[in-house]
Amino acid sequence: MDLIDKLHELSSRIQRQKASVQTEEAAKTAFVLPFLQALGYDVFNPSEVIPELNADHGVKKGEKVDYAIKLDGKIVILIECKPVGAELEKKHAAQLYRYFSVTESRFGVLTDGIRYLFYSDLEKDNCMDDRPFFEFNLLQFGENEVEELKKFNKNSFDLDTIISTASNLKYHKALVSEIRAEFEQPSEDMVKLLTSRVYNGRITQQVKEQFSELTLKAMKDYVRARVNERLKSALDTDLVEQHAVEINTDSEDIAVAESPDSSGIETTSDELEGFRIVRAIGAEFVDPERIVMRDAKSYCAILLDDNNRKPICRLHFGKTKMSVTIFALNNETKVEIEKVTQIYQFRSLIQDAIHQYEQKEEFA
Repeated sequence: MDLIDKLHELSSRIQRQKASVQTEEAAKTAFVLPFLQALGYDVFNPSEVIPELNADHGVKKGEKVDYAIKLDGKIVILIECKPVGAELEKKHAAQLYRYFSVTESRFGVLTDGIRYLFYSDLEKDNCMDDRPFFEFNLLQFGENEVEELKKFNKNSFDLDTIISTASNLKYHKALVSEIRAEFEQPSEDMVKLLTSRVYNGRITQQVKEQFSELTLKAMKDYVRARVNERLKSALDTDLVEQHAVEINTDSEDIAVAESPDSSGIETTSDELEGFRIVRAIGAEFVDPERIVMRDAKSYCAILLDDNNRKPICRLHFGKTKMSVTIFALNNETKVEIEKVTQIYQFRSLIQDAIHQYEQKEEFA
């Protein structure tokens, strides 16, 4: 099984179990150790994955880091674990910082079992950087993140290779964060820059206030337009015009509805938007044209290969209540949503639902 398959399996487990994983020890056992196993480390070998490594610092005695990974006789990674949902950067980075300075490790990982923040000493030798150079989230990852994570696999671990790319990763992440902040609330410098490019008059305080609002609105409009463009490109025009099909779950027979009037089925704009979102999510793994929609009176089904034996999810969109049932790893997961765009929050489960059929075909 490839690393990405192992990660999807672990991601699905986290979706099912995270509500019952309440303590740090539970997070270690249920999520962290399986994550290390997925990377090829022998968690049952205390000379390779060392629990409770002594990391005394100055006058502070009894300091221990949760796990240390040792390869070729050297400590290469320190791992500090916290409970699921802990605010890692704000409260716990300082603790890992202390451990980092008293070991030979070049990498420190801070995790709650779901998010993994990777630190190094890129700015000053043997002094952990303030910002992580890489973050991996088991509930939200793509192929690019998996490729970066592979560098920490036991069989491919190479210190020089990771260090050579870590700096770019770190500053890329920082730039993305700054750009996101500008889109959420443009800074005075950003407003001033853009205003000077489109406005020839004197920039007074009143003009600044006016263009602060205009800049924020323009940025949001731009993002909205780009998202709509991507969703539209993922949607086959023929499917938008096609009136639905009713699934008979008790047989292979499928009744085609020629029009809403003849069947009582009417595909809503919310259902079309939900379909576009699922198709866009699935486009990372399969040809988006393989993901199709079939509408019924009580729900709207989204299938792989137009096959009712390959359900991805069902949209239950009523007038006052909306929910989505996702068919991932032989389980039905039903989630309540308040708006259609919340489907993006269940990206990993939807990808698992698609991925399971691809795996079956590979081994058939």
